Amino acid sequence: MSTTAKRVKDERKPKFKSRQHNRCKLCGRPRAFLRKFGICRLCFRQLAHEGHIPGVVKSSW
Repeated sequence: MSTTAKRVKDERKPKFKSRQHNRCKLCGRPRAFLRKFGICRLCFRQLAHEGHIPGVVKSSW
């Protein structure tokens, strides 16, 4: 099944709640999903570096 087909399939409401799987809203990636932001770690990193996510800064110590 192609990625586009998976996205369309995931947009439909599942018959049972346990079948629901989180996907990134930007790229559709099923793994490494951050619930708080609703996106995957790769998109999160990119948006954080660009400064599009308020309050997120790269940590250094």
